[in-house]
Amino acid sequence: MLIISNAQAQNLFETDGDSGNIYAFSPSGEQSPFASGFVEPFEMAFNSAGDLFVANNAGNNIIKITPGGVQSIFASGLSFPEGLAFNSAGDLFVSDFLSGNIYKFTPGGTRSTFATGLSVPFGLAFNSAGDLFVANPGDQNIIEITPDGTQSIFASNLYGPLGLAFDSTGDLFVTDTSDECIYEITPGGVQSTFASGLDDPEGLAFNSAGDLFEADADSGNIYEFTPDGTQSTFASGLAFPRGLAFQDESLPVPEPSTLGLLAVGTAALLIRCRKPAA
Repeated sequence: MLIISNAQAQNLFETDGDSGNIYAFSPSGEQSPFASGFVEPFEMAFNSAGDLFVANNAGNNIIKITPGGVQSIFASGLSFPEGLAFNSAGDLFVSDFLSGNIYKFTPGGTRSTFATGLSVPFGLAFNSAGDLFVANPGDQNIIEITPDGTQSIFASNLYGPLGLAFDSTGDLFVTDTSDECIYEITPGGVQSTFASGLDDPEGLAFNSAGDLFEADADSGNIYEFTPDGTQSTFASGLAFPRGLAFQDESLPVPEPSTLGLLAVGTAALLIRCRKPAA
């Protein structure tokens, strides 16, 4: 069963990889259950209508939850979907871990292949120019893809890039799960370490105040960083937090309801990007 429970606008949403749950957190950090029944969920994304899309990793599908609380399978037949991102036209882009592809879905669900030849792609993020950035941990780099599909290497010499998020100035923030840190990369490609000493960092999301939130999978925490890098613990005691998403304050939130998940898939394999053995 997929259970939809209370959630308030402006909340932070978190996918809990080991429990298969999604939790909502108020701005003050109060935790409430939002949805359950997923199979190793990773990234989430809201569209402009307030629908929540969830990469249901080991279920090999994408789940959509409407503002009215109705859930459905938006896309299936994938190979461990990881990252999600919407472009300005409302098309959904999905990184498909095992196939090495990026798929594009129109709002009506029509699927096409946007990019191929990637190496276990994870997190996705669009910059203000509409270019798509892909965390490509298999090749230890970040790929930039223009709207016409042209690929180039934006950053290299990384180790395990997973989560991506842009701040309001256009700097790209990257979790590197092998280096246990967050990198900040300017539009010109200058890289610096924003935070270190983390424990399997994965998803990233910025709130409207410009604070960065990080899902620290192995510690079970969500950390909050102010723009100057000051770190605090926003939430703790989670079961492998992975993806994070803030909803626009002007958008509706799914109403409380209890719904059966039509089919989340039967795959039991759990895929994670782990630190290489010493």
